[in-house]
Amino acid sequence: MGGTEHLTVQREGATLVLTLNRPEAKNALSLPMLVGLHDGWLEADADDSVRSIVLTGAGGSFCSGMDLKALAGAGMAGEEYRDRLKADPDLHWKAMLRHHRPRKPVIAAVEGDCVAGGTEMLQGTDIRVAGESATFGLFEVKRGLFPIGGSTVRLQRQIPRTHALEMLLTGRSYNAPEAAAIGLIGHVVPDGTALTKALEIAERVNSCGPLAVEAVKASVYETAEMTEADGLAAELTRGWPVFGTADAKEGARAFAEKRPPVYKRA
Repeated sequence: MGGTEHLTVQREGATLVLTLNRPEAKNALSLPMLVGLHDGWLEADADDSVRSIVLTGAGGSFCSGMDLKALAGAGMAGEEYRDRLKADPDLHWKAMLRHHRPRKPVIAAVEGDCVAGGTEMLQGTDIRVAGESATFGLFEVKRGLFPIGGSTVRLQRQIPRTHALEMLLTGRSYNAPEAAAIGLIGHVVPDGTALTKALEIAERVNSCGPLAVEAVKASVYETAEMTEADGLAAELTRGWPVFGTADAKEGARAFAEKRPPVYKRA
């Protein structure tokens, strides 16, 4: 498995766990972290034994966004990775899930700070769990900056527009219960247990037919901005072939035989 000094990769059964690992800086984004994330998403998509991905942070924080000290000219750690960015100018956007959507479900396990770039990256995940003391927010306007990681486009599509605009225009912080109330996250759990809950959800995903799971995720996103008629047509195109798979037959057989199904991505 891959990984860098600021991004660890490990397997938990059929789940690939990507951990932002720069706790001394509250997991502020760095070149090694971005390269590790980019490679982690590609690794998960390329490995058919991976059925879900969990994204989390080390040291009690999720991600505090861009390293503002480095942005101000103090230098960013991991300059040896600069060639990777030159080779792919979109690498950092793909890493932050702005320009890339993994085909496997991505579950966020948030503790502590999930602000600025952290909240932007969160919007690229599919299912979101947070410890009760977690903090969210898009602080860019307070710094005279723009949340260019996709938030002015995606946030209003994920939560009611009035809440999206308040978050974007005030730069204030939101606690986990507030974030859940407006629909930014789905679960609030006791501090220190977000990863455990995320892995529980991942295990439920992993027990389902992988071809069906990936087709359902793809259909949800590709039909989101379609008319109902176009969306229903696209759903049939995406979903009907799933019924002809060996996995679909195995699911029905296992149900009839009262046993767990054994799916083979076939």
